Amino acid sequence: MTRPGTQGYAAEAATLLQQYESIDFATLHAAFLDLIPPAPARVLDIGAGTGRDAAALAGMGHQVLAVEPTAELRAGGALLHPSPRLAWLDDGLPGLSGVVALGQSYDLVLLTAVWMHLDATDRAAAMPVLAGLLAPGGRLWLSLRHGPVPEGRVMHAVDPAEVIAQAEAAGLTLLRRREGGDTLGRDGVHWTWLAFARAP
Repeated sequence: MTRPGTQGYAAEAATLLQQYESIDFATLHAAFLDLIPPAPARVLDIGAGTGRDAAALAGMGHQVLAVEPTAELRAGGALLHPSPRLAWLDDGLPGLSGVVALGQSYDLVLLTAVWMHLDATDRAAAMPVLAGLLAPGGRLWLSLRHGPVPEGRVMHAVDPAEVIAQAEAAGLTLLRRREGGDTLGRDGVHWTWLAFARAP
């Protein structure tokens, strides 16, 4: 089953494994590093790709569940980043039925370059699911890509104001918003980063 927004990733998995791993976690997330909860925390990385972010967080002493719907990326990431603190799961938005079935709550939920793959209906359905997975005081980070869509991919234009409104409706508070260029230097691509918190 092809989940929403995953088109094109399986065919390019080998290239993407190299591309994603070339980006340093601390550099990419520099504006939010102070929001990482103290270890050991329970972390959920949705759309984990190669596991770059998940592995970095596991290396900090957190227990991380990396959710990746593309089998080729999931398998490659598991080989690149073996760790007793990092587990992988085949699941996807908007419902995250496999994650929900685990019955766990998370101190940090991370969606790096994921949200714009969902259409408006799926975004509206997914936000309450994400909010429900957060522990009291838990934090949700996500990034939105703006600009040209690569051939063979599915991405949607997303207004950050929409995301903020949906998060607030789901009981989350905006902690931080940042705008920035593209780490890989792609023409016309820029990003919005948003961090939210659930009340303690």
